[in-house]
Amino acid sequence: MRGRILLTGWFTFRDGEATAGDVLALDRVRAVLDRERLPYDVVWSPGFRADALHLDDVRPEDYTHLVFVCGPLHGPQVEDLHRRFAHCARIAVGTSVIDPDSRAVTGFHQVLARDAPGAEPSLDLAARAPAPPARPVAGVILTHGQHEYGGQRRHAEVAEAVTGWLSGRDCARLELETRLDSHDWRLCATAAQFEAVLARLDLVVTDRLHGLVLALRAGTPALAIDPVAGGAKVTAQARACGWPALLPADRLDGDGLGRWWQWCLGEGRERARHIAAGFRSADGADVLPDALRVAAAG
Repeated sequence: MRGRILLTGWFTFRDGEATAGDVLALDRVRAVLDRERLPYDVVWSPGFRADALHLDDVRPEDYTHLVFVCGPLHGPQVEDLHRRFAHCARIAVGTSVIDPDSRAVTGFHQVLARDAPGAEPSLDLAARAPAPPARPVAGVILTHGQHEYGGQRRHAEVAEAVTGWLSGRDCARLELETRLDSHDWRLCATAAQFEAVLARLDLVVTDRLHGLVLALRAGTPALAIDPVAGGAKVTAQARACGWPALLPADRLDGDGLGRWWQWCLGEGRERARHIAAGFRSADGADVLPDALRVAAAG
């Protein structure tokens, strides 16, 4: 194969979408082309990667081959590729064929389908994509309530700063809610279910008291932010737990978040496990029995 190859898919179209499976399938194709030392470009949807190469930027005459990766072969967007790149050899790989007679399918010179009517299915390309380095998984527990703090509330500012900062981190983000609900499948129905999630995370980012406490109870480090100006219950609880990874709302910035993020993923892991072990031990004062005895005596 000579000339330059253009790699496309549903992740290319302006109104398309990029899924994890599609991108991993693309990574598999790229790995094969890199191994064979074949030059190529990838064209992305501007809604997904604004700073990448887009269809509107491409000169069709610069390419001899067009490869469509993954997804179903149907619709006017795929058909338009055939018209625009009519001079190219066009190949579809790892795709689903719904109607073999549609113009979206017949426009390709070769279709290496993963599934098609009357044909044996083949393994999806994503299954054999190169394994990427592990990324941290961060649970995100934020509150937009706590109106009892009145003018001291900085919850909206904290949420905007934290989520904006997190969007630039190379990590998997999992939005969590401490509220339990036995009817909403999206929420945990029991505290034990919620703790099972926390125990499987690398860290928790939270501005909630119980986000902090329950993360540490699970042995998971927490990057805590107090959303109340001057500090309130999150600060008090971090002190009670002996947990240092805390930022006040009025000194929240990327440097501080980054510093404690790295600490949580490093030595903070052992600190969190140590605190969790202390929670589970019988040591330490428990004031409730004494308080009950005093109440009963009174």
